[in-house]
Amino acid sequence: MKKLNQYLILVIILLSACNHSNDKPTENNTIKTTTTNRYQPVEYVKIKHPEWSKNAIIYQLNTRQFSKEGTFAAAEKELSRLKELGADIIWLMPIHEIGVKNRKGSLGSPYSVKDYYSVNPEFGSEDDLKSFIKTAHNLGLYVILDWVANHTAWDNVLVKEHPDWYDKDYKGDFRPTPWWDWSDIIDLDFSNPGVREYMTDAMKYWVSKFDIDGYRCDVAGFVPVDFWNNVRKELDTIKPVFMLAEWESRDLHAEAFDMTYAWSWNETVHKICTGKADVNGLYIYYSWNESAYPKNSMRMTFVSNHDKNAWEGTMWEQFGNGLEAAIVLSVVGEGMPLIYNGQEAGNKKRLEFFEKDPIEWKKHPIGDLYKKLFALMKKNTALWHAKWGATMIKVPNSSESEIFSFVRQNEKDKVFAVFNFSDKKQSISFKETLHHGNYIDFFTEDDVSINDSYEAILEPWSYKVFVKPQ
Repeated sequence: MKKLNQYLILVIILLSACNHSNDKPTENNTIKTTTTNRYQPVEYVKIKHPEWSKNAIIYQLNTRQFSKEGTFAAAEKELSRLKELGADIIWLMPIHEIGVKNRKGSLGSPYSVKDYYSVNPEFGSEDDLKSFIKTAHNLGLYVILDWVANHTAWDNVLVKEHPDWYDKDYKGDFRPTPWWDWSDIIDLDFSNPGVREYMTDAMKYWVSKFDIDGYRCDVAGFVPVDFWNNVRKELDTIKPVFMLAEWESRDLHAEAFDMTYAWSWNETVHKICTGKADVNGLYIYYSWNESAYPKNSMRMTFVSNHDKNAWEGTMWEQFGNGLEAAIVLSVVGEGMPLIYNGQEAGNKKRLEFFEKDPIEWKKHPIGDLYKKLFALMKKNTALWHAKWGATMIKVPNSSESEIFSFVRQNEKDKVFAVFNFSDKKQSISFKETLHHGNYIDFFTEDDVSINDSYEAILEPWSYKVFVKPQ
């Protein structure tokens, strides 16, 4: 769905972080003490991430626009290319039949679901989807489906069968999510046990019958956390799954989701690159991320996705001259990087959301940059995710409102990264000693020795990534 106003979300997130900063273990929340001593540390994250997610890259595939045909069969032919690019998790946007009543555009939104047990004939058949998933698995890829639990199409099969399962307005009529222009959908009522049972069974169906590897859950914060907690437990009895929430909330990480959106990361970098903020915004984000979120959680960093591209602008519009720096930070900083289909081709158009608008595929330097960065992330353990990776540590520098510098290191690997988020050339010196050592400049392949006397010369909007040699 079109993402919510990010300023509102940021306010909600910050308030939530403040409200929960002193949470105490109770029988009504997900925090449980590890011993009988109430002063001991608490065990917060109870889910177990799939081992294969430790250094994964996620790729969002918009089936309608991915190929001229707009089908699973056409997309299946490109899976080996995505594997070569460095993708691990293929996130398929909703694959279900789309509602007709109150449809937007001629083809409608994939997030207006008519039947949770159906496959959209626009994309192909059930056998086509199974073939896509089987081919992906044979290549060592994983497939997650986009799941829309909060709402359905006006003509979803449940409307006639279970009208009492839907939320109603003050007049007693079906209603879309309040306040937003989502007129093609109506909200389900999760206080009804029947809704929860039906939705849980439907999600289990696609894992058991189609062998999918998890879900990306649309507007996950609009659905009760305890529903997601139960769903995760039931799905994991079938096979270990990977769950991504389109939301920012630390409590979603406790029992339900492996990863949440880093919306505020995206907003912060966008503001920096468009002159609306300085690098202090990144200090705020990473401080919040390290302090408020569980240590073993994953955040999804990105410069584009279907919402951003369709409604707010292409990656070029959003980040301008800072685009490459933003992409590099999305990979070498903490977070699992997302690439939205077409970015690797340098897509410069806003893809239509309710109509057919195929991506124009071609080789592009942005694709080469992503591929090179993904290869680094996969082999460098300091850049891995959650418990497997290393926490970013700030390296103080001589221009901290414009230059962002940090180290990620563990017993095996070390990366020192510097970003010039300004429109002027800068000569930068650094304080303290954490960044000292012998490195290889990742982009030039030159040997570099860094000590007290080292100064970095950075062109406008440029970056340097130094990697400890093996």
